[in-house]
Amino acid sequence: MLHIVIPAYNEELRLPRTLRALRRFVAERRPFLGEVEVLVVDNDSTDRTAEIGRAASTPGLPVRVVHCARRGKGAAVRAGLLASDADLVAFMDADGATDLSALDESWRRIRLGADVVIGSRALAGSVADVRSCRARAAGAAAYRRLARRLVPGVADTQCGFKVMRGDVARAAVAELTARGFSFDVELLVRLRAAGARIDEIPVTWTDVPGSTFVPARHGAGAFTELVAIAWRTRHLGTPVAGRATARPRTQSPIPRPAAVALPVAIAVPAAASLLSEA
Repeated sequence: MLHIVIPAYNEELRLPRTLRALRRFVAERRPFLGEVEVLVVDNDSTDRTAEIGRAASTPGLPVRVVHCARRGKGAAVRAGLLASDADLVAFMDADGATDLSALDESWRRIRLGADVVIGSRALAGSVADVRSCRARAAGAAAYRRLARRLVPGVADTQCGFKVMRGDVARAAVAELTARGFSFDVELLVRLRAAGARIDEIPVTWTDVPGSTFVPARHGAGAFTELVAIAWRTRHLGTPVAGRATARPRTQSPIPRPAAVALPVAIAVPAAASLLSEA
């Protein structure tokens, strides 16, 4: 069983294309993925996002709409992950910026023992089509430097594509406080502190017009949220690159080497990725 959760804020224009792409992807891999369900998290949208999500449901790809009244990308992702009971959970952006082939590599990494697999536009082998002004690029670079102090060893905290073992993810997001664009950093800090093995993989990423992130409006808040995350998670200890060993994690119900179809939940927030090149 594969759950695909799509949190969305006013995504009536970009969501349909992403759902069609997911439907094609799932149909091509049906024997390997097993049952698939999409969870669209409506982040209190004012347009037809929820209606479009419900209308997209088909026997081949069921779609369930989850309402999240608390605004913010982080809040939407948290709601989507907690709404899933799948053995594997993940999230990706509603604009479909990350090529879905990343799911294949993520599946392979999980089978090889990873607890968390995150897409990266900063690794060798990644292909990123980024269109941004000089000021936005400078802001993104500064943000990356600060984020890496909280999550050393992670090249790209903000790529909107992450796949995780369900038990590990739900434990981490249960404590998640950040609800804005910087939530990825807090999530990674908590996952690492819980002892999760985090693998970063290169992805093919395309800048899709329509991002809700406006540097002049949201930039300062993103940096402020990073400071708040550092303060809230200070008790978790000094972060280190690689696999954390803060405490032993519980045994996952997923048999790592078993050649069976496993559930995956993909939470796709409708709000566009934070600092698209961050």
